[in-house]
Amino acid sequence: MTNPVQIEQLGRSQTPESLESVRAASKKKVTSQFNRIAADLPDKDRLRSLAAAIRRHTLDHLDRYLGQAEAQLKANGIQVHWAVDAAQARQIIADICRKANAKVIAKSKSMVTEEIGLNKHLESLKYEPIETDLGEYVVQLSNGHPSHIVTPIIHIGRKQVAALFAEKNLGEYTENPEDLTGQARKKLRSCFEGADLGISGANFVIAETGQLVTVSNEGNLRFCTNLPRVHVAITGIEKVVPQLDHLSVLLSLLGRSATGQKLTVYTQFLAKPRQPGESDGPEEMHLIFLDNGRTRLLGGDYHEMLQCIRCGACLNVCPVYRAVGGLSYDSVYPGPMGAIFSPLLGGESSLKQYHELPKASSLCASCEEVCPVQIPIPRMLLSLRNQSKQTGLRMRSEVRFASWARVATQPFIWGTLLKLGKLTRLTGYGLLRSLPVGALKGWISQRELPEWPSKSFRNYWKNRSV
Repeated sequence: MTNPVQIEQLGRSQTPESLESVRAASKKKVTSQFNRIAADLPDKDRLRSLAAAIRRHTLDHLDRYLGQAEAQLKANGIQVHWAVDAAQARQIIADICRKANAKVIAKSKSMVTEEIGLNKHLESLKYEPIETDLGEYVVQLSNGHPSHIVTPIIHIGRKQVAALFAEKNLGEYTENPEDLTGQARKKLRSCFEGADLGISGANFVIAETGQLVTVSNEGNLRFCTNLPRVHVAITGIEKVVPQLDHLSVLLSLLGRSATGQKLTVYTQFLAKPRQPGESDGPEEMHLIFLDNGRTRLLGGDYHEMLQCIRCGACLNVCPVYRAVGGLSYDSVYPGPMGAIFSPLLGGESSLKQYHELPKASSLCASCEEVCPVQIPIPRMLLSLRNQSKQTGLRMRSEVRFASWARVATQPFIWGTLLKLGKLTRLTGYGLLRSLPVGALKGWISQRELPEWPSKSFRNYWKNRSV
């Protein structure tokens, strides 16, 4: 078995020359949050290189490590399932729920269950899945969507949560965060006690030992995996780790990159179902390995995206994500990593649906600067842009800008429009706001035009004194 020192010698992928200037500019203006958090590490850059090498090595030998993981998991008494796509994963979970005669299902936070649309599917089958992560619980109550892969309700303030809890009769209206947490805790405690089945994700699966590893900062995950009679975990096939030694490298980077912690509050190793003589733990354990388009990425131009450990660091530093928020991406995975994952996981249909996302980037390379496993995100964003262009996919804004360019390059038409614009400013907004201007109507209704200059640049240039 390859050890961490040997893996480090596998080398780093080279950054394309076309991005060297972007990276240089990025280093001048980006003060990495990771650098501040990881100040206690003896050599953080070497550790990141090692983590990247571990992930690359694992993906290069994924078939071997998946086979080893399956054998060890089964030896530990964990039932292993394989899902080619989201539909098959949902069906597997539904079958397990049916066999377990489960009604109430306690769910912990899992982006993979969001990816496959599990909650709505279970609800359509008359099951009652309840999100027990506080943020995900708020999202579920509001019938919304998470806006961040680590902090799902970063877009929601405590006043909105207070109003929602009062509306759902969780307690009296209060804006005190501790009281709101108490209201949710009281409600969710009964869910844990009455749940027939628990569903979780898995941050890592150790091939050497057949253990599932979960990291979290809320105790709900431990309740979901230990109290119900049946525990079902689901994760992507890329989340395998060869050995415990390799896991220690990844864990030391995950907490720092995700939430600024040296280690999350709870790091749980799940090895096997309840054994004779033990007082707690599930009677049955299931693990579902999900493909859902991941094998298409192996060995291709976007192979390195599977190194992602879902820390969310790239979202936190992305100027576009910070300006527009995660919901603007209209995808399960927002931010720079989502701008790559979303168009790729579903093949051609996903590329057609999400082809605009790779263009939602300034290419400042901040995401690559903070990535703990050194994924070359900007290179892949450029590659996806080029792929979209070659397949004839264009953004709506590109069409509008093309029309603007044609007008702006015709002096007579441009001058005429400037005169009309001045006339519109003098006559007020009433006429302009009453016009059926489509997408601009909402924008105009909320804004005022700036003061029109008394003399145009054209007049100035024409009458200037040399």
